[in-house]
Amino acid sequence: MDGISHSLGQLVFQKIREEILDGTYAKGKELKETAIGEELGVSRTPVREALRQLELEGLITIIPNKGAFVVGFSGQDIRDIYEMRLALEGLCVKRAALSADRVQIERMEEILYLADFHYSKGHMEQMAGLDDKFHGLLYEAGGSKVLEHALKDYHQYLCRARKTSLSNRERAQQSNREHWRILEAVREQNAEKAEEAVRMHIKCAIQNMEISGGREHGQD
Repeated sequence: MDGISHSLGQLVFQKIREEILDGTYAKGKELKETAIGEELGVSRTPVREALRQLELEGLITIIPNKGAFVVGFSGQDIRDIYEMRLALEGLCVKRAALSADRVQIERMEEILYLADFHYSKGHMEQMAGLDDKFHGLLYEAGGSKVLEHALKDYHQYLCRARKTSLSNRERAQQSNREHWRILEAVREQNAEKAEEAVRMHIKCAIQNMEISGGREHGQD
């Protein structure tokens, strides 16, 4: 039973975390064990387990005799995550340049052609989804499960900021051009060029975030 409870706790954790990240649960919102359990069809035990894990990640605070409340992200939190991503993705793409196979490169290329198509049609939501897929394949091509897991986790935290960034047509087009430069370096097996391209891509994303202010993401 403990294993089943733990598994349910992880599912509840993922669900609540997604809803904090996408704004369903706003900063300051109280998370009630009974209500969440009824909504998800689980007992209070996996909900309690999920809330403890969310507190460890800094997404909520649990106040004794009061309850659990959403903390959200500050502007510094988002910048810190981008800085960590800058270091790790640079390492990952260097590895990808040396280990990506033909199928992975072709899949990334297909995604970028699709992104160009959706840009021409003004489909910004589709572009955000393709952006996720491109980076996911890039992490996979790096050949490190540890790096892949860490970077995908950072992407979940940044999903709201990135979707807003890519809803801007100018930034969406620029972002896909940056993706093409990364892919070109990977195809050439040029690790240094690939690292520089991905670092420039993330720096541009940081600059765009700072210009936009990111107020809808709970940033100060």
